[in-house]
Amino acid sequence: KKKKKKRMASICFKAIHTRPLFLFPYSTLFRTTRSNKAVSFSTLETGTKTQSKPKLNPNNIPKYNPENLPLHEYESVIGIETHVQLSTLTKAFCTCPYNYGSQPNSTICPICMGLPGALPVLNSKIIEFAVKVGLALNCKLSFSSKFDRKQYFYPDLPKGYQISQFDIPIATNGYVDLDLPVEFGGGHRRFGITRVHIEEDAGKLLHSATGTYSQVDLNRAGVPLLEIVSEPDMRSGLEAAEYASEIQRVVRFLGVSNGNMQEGSLRCDVNVSVRPIGQLEFGTKVEIKNLNAFSGVHRAIDYEISRQVKLHTQGQRDQIVQETRLWEEGAQKTVTMRKKEGLADYRYFPEPDLPEVVLTTAYVDNIKASLPELPEMKRRRYEKMGLSMQDVLFLANDINICKYFDAVIEKGADVKMAANWIMGDIAAYLKDEKLSIDDIKLKPEELAELIASIRGGIISGKIGKEILFELVSKGGTVKGLIEEKDLVQIVDPNEIERMVEKALVENPKQLEQYRGGKTKLQGFFAGQIMKASKGKANPVLLNKILLEKLNAKS
Repeated sequence: KKKKKKRMASICFKAIHTRPLFLFPYSTLFRTTRSNKAVSFSTLETGTKTQSKPKLNPNNIPKYNPENLPLHEYESVIGIETHVQLSTLTKAFCTCPYNYGSQPNSTICPICMGLPGALPVLNSKIIEFAVKVGLALNCKLSFSSKFDRKQYFYPDLPKGYQISQFDIPIATNGYVDLDLPVEFGGGHRRFGITRVHIEEDAGKLLHSATGTYSQVDLNRAGVPLLEIVSEPDMRSGLEAAEYASEIQRVVRFLGVSNGNMQEGSLRCDVNVSVRPIGQLEFGTKVEIKNLNAFSGVHRAIDYEISRQVKLHTQGQRDQIVQETRLWEEGAQKTVTMRKKEGLADYRYFPEPDLPEVVLTTAYVDNIKASLPELPEMKRRRYEKMGLSMQDVLFLANDINICKYFDAVIEKGADVKMAANWIMGDIAAYLKDEKLSIDDIKLKPEELAELIASIRGGIISGKIGKEILFELVSKGGTVKGLIEEKDLVQIVDPNEIERMVEKALVENPKQLEQYRGGKTKLQGFFAGQIMKASKGKANPVLLNKILLEKLNAKS
């Protein structure tokens, strides 16, 4: 009887690998019958060239060092595991939706709950999103990949195992390029990506106020995740925070995740070790969890580096043990969560209830052709337009601001003026009103018209600012407001000359003082004339005529 069962299992597993069913190109939710057929997207390996990694030299990066430790004598080595929650309509292996903030256990089913006999069915949108991320991170896609069971016990893991990918992840050997902030010295960096694999999320424990019991919410169980594992290429908290920020930008530009850290849609586990400069062997690695903001990533790593260097300098290197530590935001320090006695034995084995995933060339080519312009591409394009790196980093940070800026310059607006208006007055308005750029009523074509009106001398920059806020909050057109409020700039030299002469006649005392040497009074006269013209006098023409009249011999 045992031999018969073993033979049946062997046949079943063999069938998964030998009877592929090709799927092309997109399916929001793919369902297979229980006929042991493979979900297949055929095979492809992307032809990304292996590039040598540049040596990282984090110059000009400020480091946390309140105790004046000899940080320059040590090198920190940092790697990050980033979990990205995918924005699919349904979970990874069932038809349940996931909505952040839903009532506990309101979006679950027998599959989410891990009930006996419930079988997972792959949501194919996950494969599409994983391929997008793999291509965007310059990875090599696997010829074929599979799912595995990762065995461990935790109260919010109902099956007692997690469906993940172990030895054949969907993407490997990639990299991401980014630019460090100008205020920290700037510079370009490239960080390696070890692997990208698919897995499901666990549920969530809701702890009681008294701490005497916990409740389990399985809404999140089965939500699809991509785990992106970096190479240990980062050397400071700043670099690590910027790497995590770039991953967030990439998944947002791709539209595969909202990347909100506050909602847990993007979570970072950081591994930190230090070693004396010149030492080839890595130091003892410490993992840091509970990081829910990029600023927290920066500060937690810098604190941990200082903590480990201090132990080295005190001769207590053996006190640095492999453990998981939590970042306490209030205390601004890391604290021990649990020790790691050795490598966890997760007893991985291939998931018998899910077929292998095979990618077709046509499928991947279609996805590649659909990729949007990614953050790095935008930064390089904006740089070629002549914008400063500070402007570039601001504009390329948010996909909605990118779209708005691009729409403005497509209408022929001056690039630098468009950047200045968006980064200045519009950004200030968004911050004050707590809005996104999609919420304002100023259309891109109207901002382009406003810029053209100022450049063409129809209105002054001052009047432009005044009508901007009305356009942003109430909408309308630039031409309509100019006509309605009679804001057309006065460019007739004769009319401006009459205004200047009137101002000089009405202020004889100031005129005498100016001609006596107090030349700063030119600003006083210009102000009087602008007030009389309600800001409509052309400032260049005004100052030219004013200077001629002020310096004329009486």
